[in-house]
Amino acid sequence: MQRIASRWSATALFTVFGLATVAASGANANEQTAAAAATTVTTKASRLMEKPLAIPASSPALKWGACPALFPAGCEIAVLHGDPGQPNADIYLRVPGNYVIPAHSHTSAERMVLVTGQLKLQYKGASMATLNAGEYAFGPADLPHKVECVSKTPCTLFIAFEGPVDAHAFDGSFE
Repeated sequence: MQRIASRWSATALFTVFGLATVAASGANANEQTAAAAATTVTTKASRLMEKPLAIPASSPALKWGACPALFPAGCEIAVLHGDPGQPNADIYLRVPGNYVIPAHSHTSAERMVLVTGQLKLQYKGASMATLNAGEYAFGPADLPHKVECVSKTPCTLFIAFEGPVDAHAFDGSFE
């Protein structure tokens, strides 16, 4: 890559091509500043292209799909925002009443709000917690947990993942 002659041309190049780093090794301070500015511009532009969203868990517009294979049939996920393969995706997870979600972990931390139903949730090394609709729970990355929808009606859980959405089976003890 040719060296960029001015701050303006570096900023324009990085903005047009969406590059966040200076490709040429030995970049000078002006080029590094331009790259940082371009990253900021690109990030702000991406945020400006996003549209607000408000959608109830009962909306027929939601596209529900099966949970990963480690969960028994009946578990469904709907992506609300983002790409589940990338950081910062939001999903709804829905299971039938009296459904047991087997012990598992995620490589990402998760922030959850129970939308419908009643859940029992236990993280390894922690006490069992009961969540009612409207209540919040936080789960650290890589910490195994097990969940049970104890209501007769379905449980719907809003989950915001910090990293890509994944699930890994856990066969160990919760002690």
